[in-house]
Amino acid sequence: MFNDLQPPAVWAHFDTLCRIPRQSKQEDALRAHLQHWATNQGLATQVDLAGNLIVRKPASTGCERAPGIVLQGHLDMVCQKNSDSMHDFSRDPIRAVLLDDGFLVAEDTTLGADNGIGVALILAVLEDTALLHGPIEALFTVDEEAGMGGALGLASDVLQGRLMLNLDTEEWGEFYLGCAGGMDVNVARPGSARALPDGHECWRISLRGLRGGHSGINIHEGRGNAIKLLVRVLQDLARHHPVRLAELKGGTARNALPREAHAVIALPTGLGAPLADALAHWQALLTQELAGVEPGLSLNSQPTSAAQVLSPVEQTVWLNSLHAAPHGVRRMSQCVPGVVETSNNLGMVELQATGGSCNFMVRSLLDSGSQALADEIASLWALSDTAAETSGQYPGWTPNPDSALLKRCQQVYQREFGTSSTVQVIHAGLECGIIAAKYPGMDIVSFGPTIRGAHAPGESVDVASVERTWQLLSAILAAHACA
Repeated sequence: MFNDLQPPAVWAHFDTLCRIPRQSKQEDALRAHLQHWATNQGLATQVDLAGNLIVRKPASTGCERAPGIVLQGHLDMVCQKNSDSMHDFSRDPIRAVLLDDGFLVAEDTTLGADNGIGVALILAVLEDTALLHGPIEALFTVDEEAGMGGALGLASDVLQGRLMLNLDTEEWGEFYLGCAGGMDVNVARPGSARALPDGHECWRISLRGLRGGHSGINIHEGRGNAIKLLVRVLQDLARHHPVRLAELKGGTARNALPREAHAVIALPTGLGAPLADALAHWQALLTQELAGVEPGLSLNSQPTSAAQVLSPVEQTVWLNSLHAAPHGVRRMSQCVPGVVETSNNLGMVELQATGGSCNFMVRSLLDSGSQALADEIASLWALSDTAAETSGQYPGWTPNPDSALLKRCQQVYQREFGTSSTVQVIHAGLECGIIAAKYPGMDIVSFGPTIRGAHAPGESVDVASVERTWQLLSAILAAHACA
């Protein structure tokens, strides 16, 4: 299928990325493959202490005096799948399907277009002997999706270029000039298990069918959070019935909106029918509240088993704290109209009778904003003497409206496509802010093709916009070389 798509070199590389597993922190096989490939191309390579791969390509003949430019993308992908999918991200290739509307999609898993398309574009540049360009450094970072580990570990003396094109944004026709920074708040609490009470039966309650999505890009759209919704249901059940909680799990990635969650509860024998009625009521209520946003929401129960339940005190602490914990948009930017300034995603929870943990990912265009919200979350958990630690803090990318690289990109876009581009600031976290902090004065612009549903099954990329992105990238490199 990839053989029929344009441009062929880009899709050939993306095909390779689909075949080699590349979960965050497990990029070794892909990095080794790309390093071997680059060496066979006659290109110099380097792997730094953080595991990032740098590939250097000399300038085209006659363009040696052009300033060096860095092309940057990340090797890893968010690995999300539907609960009924048997896909194993550690060994199975990504299965892509071309739809009639021109989008390439992975129906039951994430596609990895984020940031596989950006990486494929850079590899095509490295391979193309006819392309006109100045000195190029390709920076392929690792561990972007699980904490920006590669960018945070990048040394401040590895890169020589002082211009950078990041290829990790997801809306064709837009140049990005700033992004949110953020941090994680990790909560952990030991439990106090109790034996399953006599005369009780166990039920597994599942909330499924939500859209999920990127916890930065989609956070303002009012999509449901499966963890928050299920906790709300459990709180109501506990008000009307003697519920004992044995397990609560939801979400599989810190930077993805939780699509699914389940709980195992114990009830006195004979309360199965009232439970079913209550869940039917809640499904109708939540469907009404989320009308037009979450049409696939489902809430059901089935018999199961459990040997232990949480103590009443632990159950109260967890359900009350998760119910009270913030999620979603905290504040819209007053400086950049229409852009989220500060938000938080309750992305994962894993709770058993013996204890549990959960993760919050906080984002803000203001570093002080993310710190303030993270402190608020930690303060909430401190009320129950629950440990909450911040980690993985990374800076935002401050916009530079006077960017000379941006002006050149805009001029090339206008010339190539006969229309104006737009400039945006994105609430998602890009590595640009981290790299800019390590290389003060580096001029950075980000762009890419149109990607829909990143970080969720059904992620797709507009094939035509990939071809246009290649056209734009090639033209920018040529204009830069000849300036």
